Amino acid sequence: MNSPSSCEDPLRIERDDGVVTLVFNRPKALNAINVAMAQALLAALQDIARDDSVRALVLRGEGRAFMAGGDLLTLQRDPLAGVDALLEPLNQALLLLANLDAPVIAQVQGAAAGAGLSLMLQADFVLAAEGAQFNLAYINLGASCDVGASWALPRWVGLRRALEIAMLGESLDTGQALQMGLINRVLPATELSGEVQRLAARLAQGPTQALGHMRRLMRASLETGLQAQLHAEWQAFRACAQTDDLRAGIDAFFQKQPARFTGR
Repeated sequence: MNSPSSCEDPLRIERDDGVVTLVFNRPKALNAINVAMAQALLAALQDIARDDSVRALVLRGEGRAFMAGGDLLTLQRDPLAGVDALLEPLNQALLLLANLDAPVIAQVQGAAAGAGLSLMLQADFVLAAEGAQFNLAYINLGASCDVGASWALPRWVGLRRALEIAMLGESLDTGQALQMGLINRVLPATELSGEVQRLAARLAQGPTQALGHMRRLMRASLETGLQAQLHAEWQAFRACAQTDDLRAGIDAFFQKQPARFTGR
């Protein structure tokens, strides 16, 4: 069931049985993110972070593109003020996104460039349509990256490849992106939405708190020593041991039937 978001809103929110989809909704601007969209994204994620009925999150763009970067009109008028106005809400939004229990899927068609690629990199799964193009693009404007790209990109592709992608500003096609590990799957455009919804529904039926611990543990592992990571795993497993879902999973194992998880 969809929320009452207006078709004119820069960010549209759709809800369907535990799956929330955030739709970047400036198709005439290829969904370039402006201050209104950044603020709307933060507000939406604040609500989602408080809502334990959300069990999977999809990010997608309306129209021909996922997101073609930041809105350059915002930066043209006053670059310094524009940067601050965009990044203050975006950085807060990214921290909320990283700490969700709900897994995050990016549904990508057309262009994922600049801030759009940076945001895509924060997702746990990326499904892309054939013909999609990826370009970090900042260097082509004389800017360094933002929206967490310098944190996420080396984790997905390694430092040397990350430097190449960031410093040359060249476009990558889906074959290159798949080979580098930037995306999970490439699909015909006509099949993309359906496959994303099937994946989201599958994840939404999972043990949501355990999935949340898993996504955070994996992300923290690259900057945590073994002893600290072992302790973090122990604490996460202890937290899972107090959930209804762990008991349901154990009972289902002994009953030789699939577990039915509730996210609690």
